[in-house]
Amino acid sequence: MRFDKVLVANRGEIAVRVIRGAKAQGYRTVAVYSDADRNALHVREADQAVRIGPAPAKESYLVIDQIIQAARTSGAQAIHPGYGFLSERAEFARAVRQAGLVFVGPDAESIEAMGNKSASKIRMIAAGVPCVPGYQGDDQSDATLAAEAKKIGLPVMVKAAAGGGGRGMRLVHEEKDLPEQIRSARSEAANAFGSGQLLIEKAVVDARHVEIQVFGDRKGNVIHLGERDCSVQRRNQKVVEEAPSPAVDGALRLRMGAAAVAAAKAVNYVGAGTVEFLLGRDGQFYFLEMNTRLQVEHPVTELVYGVDLVEWQLRIAQGEPLPLTQEQVLSRRHGHAIEVRLCAEDPRRNYLPQTGRVLRWRAPRGEGVRVDSYLEDGITISPHYDSMQAKLIAWGEDRETARTRLLKALADTGLLGVVSNRDYLRAVLETEAFASGDFSTAFVGRYFPQERIAAAAPAARHLLLAAVALYLDDSRRLSAEHGLAVEMLGWHSSHDSPVDFKLKWCDTQHEIELQVQEGRRFRAEIAGETLELEVTAVEAGEFRYLAAGVLGCARYAREGEALWLDAEGLIETYADRTYAPAEAAMAGSDGRITAHSDGKIVAVHVKPGDTVEKGQTLVVLEAMKMEFQLAAPMAAVVEAVSVEPGIQVKGRQLLVQLQVVQ
Repeated sequence: MRFDKVLVANRGEIAVRVIRGAKAQGYRTVAVYSDADRNALHVREADQAVRIGPAPAKESYLVIDQIIQAARTSGAQAIHPGYGFLSERAEFARAVRQAGLVFVGPDAESIEAMGNKSASKIRMIAAGVPCVPGYQGDDQSDATLAAEAKKIGLPVMVKAAAGGGGRGMRLVHEEKDLPEQIRSARSEAANAFGSGQLLIEKAVVDARHVEIQVFGDRKGNVIHLGERDCSVQRRNQKVVEEAPSPAVDGALRLRMGAAAVAAAKAVNYVGAGTVEFLLGRDGQFYFLEMNTRLQVEHPVTELVYGVDLVEWQLRIAQGEPLPLTQEQVLSRRHGHAIEVRLCAEDPRRNYLPQTGRVLRWRAPRGEGVRVDSYLEDGITISPHYDSMQAKLIAWGEDRETARTRLLKALADTGLLGVVSNRDYLRAVLETEAFASGDFSTAFVGRYFPQERIAAAAPAARHLLLAAVALYLDDSRRLSAEHGLAVEMLGWHSSHDSPVDFKLKWCDTQHEIELQVQEGRRFRAEIAGETLELEVTAVEAGEFRYLAAGVLGCARYAREGEALWLDAEGLIETYADRTYAPAEAAMAGSDGRITAHSDGKIVAVHVKPGDTVEKGQTLVVLEAMKMEFQLAAPMAAVVEAVSVEPGIQVKGRQLLVQLQVVQ
């Protein structure tokens, strides 16, 4: 069936990327949106848009009938699923085809064959694809899984059979931890994928995560487009991806590519897919899973091989043959590309997902730089969807050029209003281990332990710049309100006088006495250090300054008492407490257990009258597709429980009230 109008059954950056790619090929496009996305960029980019339901994904982006009805209403003849949501649901692919529409992806049978990790592993063993030793049987009792794990030998990976993205996945080193980790993995898998089926695999220690991009057509042809290295991971979710892999040479590339093609042919694969492997230091590799969709990290392959994979998907969906042969693809490989995922999360608080309004977004530009995003000033980042907000990619003639370009791109990226992992990503790329290319999936645990990240604090000059930003912003507002000329800012009829500020960073409050001269020279003593700087130019939300003989630029945004400051390579958030009343006792010490972010209550493990110990899990909260266990900060008696499983809660909402045991 030929088609000329494509509906994109997704949201965010991938919806924008697919819509733009389809329009570039001459297709008319249709967006779908939930109530939370009514004014989103992907809606405005498309030729048409159809509402599909309320904000929660289970009531909108995951409702198959709504998606198909949107296609019928708009006259779209094809549906592109993007990634995530329904992209790897066989029932969705089948329903699309039964509705007489084209599914831009593999057949339902192929998705089913590879969608369950246990079943796909059995199939791969039969096809001669190397696999990690493990258990993928039908007996799913906790006792059997624990016994099989002991038989395999710890450490092991407990993995959700029905999904990916690191959800429902646990690395277990100690036998005593098996029961709790199996229970936790099963719960998360059931909530994320609708199935609590698990499998056990031997953990391949100090391995790399290397995946092969494959593509098949309806003529029986399957090729691969080289590998991507995704070894820098946190909680089994990718942080950095690159192509080619620093650990793969030409001979190994051919071997891994051949295995990936064999895996795809074993399920009659059509369209874009990715075969993931663990690569040991000895050069042996083992099948992990196959993702039957376009991957988040597909841009690095596009930049290295000079192709447009969305264009290829649409061509294959039209019944055309693959645009290039295997030999032609491999001959096109040129240069190196690295991608990072910009996420709304707080690395200092164990990567807690963040929500809120974007006050200022600035995307980087430059030679070899690509940004895939949907971000705009003023949009609200919702708790209902994934924490990834943008992908930043850099290409270079060699790996080091790509790395340095990406570092510069990150420095030029501004996301103010919501905490992000921008500075964490820069720190990862700056490490000697990453620069050398010699690392494994243990990278984050080895070089970025949580205690090191949590201990990082802004330098004294950053605090001074924050105080200066507040001073300048207050001055500009007064000027606007009273019609004063800009050159009168900071002018005094008498001698210069200090301005006092109270700035709170995390749990630490700093009292700063800011000495101001002529409204442009500033001095303060912070942490025993006397600092000075001169402001050389001022614009709304931005100023340039001279400090220690070096010119710099600071960008900021304010909302309420919050000040977001991007300066000297760091984005920090400060609370202006100058005129605030004295604060109450430390959070949690009063027995109030509150939600750390917007989200959904998955489980409640206590009831009024229960006695709990310090560290005992009280409530499980799901936010941005991840589960968080909220624990008792001290021994106590449960006084009241204000929530129940299944309800949505707002950040700082009271969940449980404890009576502290004296």
